[in-house]
Amino acid sequence: MELRGLEVLVEVMRQGGFSAAARALGTTQPTISKAIHQLEHDCGGPLLERLNRGVRLTGAGEAVHRRAAAMITEREHLRAELADLRGLQRGRLKLGLPSLGSSTLFAPLFAAFRKRHPGIEIELHEQGSKRLEEAVHAGEIELGVTLQPVPPEFEWQAVCDEPLLALLPAGHALSRRRSLKFAELAREPFILFERGFALNAIIATACRRRRIELTEAARSGHADFIIALVAAGLGVALLPRLVVAARAPLSVRTVPVDETDLRWQPGFIWRRGAVLSPAASRWLALVAAEQAATHARLDAAK
Repeated sequence: MELRGLEVLVEVMRQGGFSAAARALGTTQPTISKAIHQLEHDCGGPLLERLNRGVRLTGAGEAVHRRAAAMITEREHLRAELADLRGLQRGRLKLGLPSLGSSTLFAPLFAAFRKRHPGIEIELHEQGSKRLEEAVHAGEIELGVTLQPVPPEFEWQAVCDEPLLALLPAGHALSRRRSLKFAELAREPFILFERGFALNAIIATACRRRRIELTEAARSGHADFIIALVAAGLGVALLPRLVVAARAPLSVRTVPVDETDLRWQPGFIWRRGAVLSPAASRWLALVAAEQAATHARLDAAK
């Protein structure tokens, strides 16, 4: 069994098919098919089910894919450690960021990291936090962002702690309030996030605690579209204060939600007990330094 075949399997699942994997790896579809056939021969059975659209792992395929992703990650770690001995001039960081809030929180960090370590290639994955948790667990990426509460199989480094704001159409009865309770929104049609967003789970937990059942008006993974839907009168929504502040001035009214269990607390996760690559360690150090600098600026402004 060769590592190249395992790489091909991981890429086929990442890209969702043979043709896309071939383009990503810079080769042909017959070459990809041959590598998979050889890997299946080595493993003693089929690893993939060919569907009309894409592919699906068999039971054996899930086991091989999980191990393959971990092996490829370990190889990247070895390369990174060797690069660290050469002054971190080469290497790769597999980083998972959510679509919500990344432009505000992480774009400056991304630029600062590339400036300090131009030889490090960042392989960026942008997905919902729940999918990023799965990718970290499977070894597809080394670091990913999710929200508190964090599953016990991960280590955690916090990034920020922000309240949620209720987004209300102009003229809404609650729009002039200085703050409100979540239960006051219970009868409103709600614009929620796409499935795979960790904020959905936080809102769902808050509903269960209060025995509230929300009426879903729509779902979206883009803050600008959510704001536009609220402005159009489709319903109300919740967004982190930091995400909303980056889009001022707004066409909607915002009111802080005064609830301790409805806060936006993103942070980076990695597999518990894993030895981080030098690139990942440097990234987390940069995040911590920026967080400390932000707190210092806020303290100085008081």
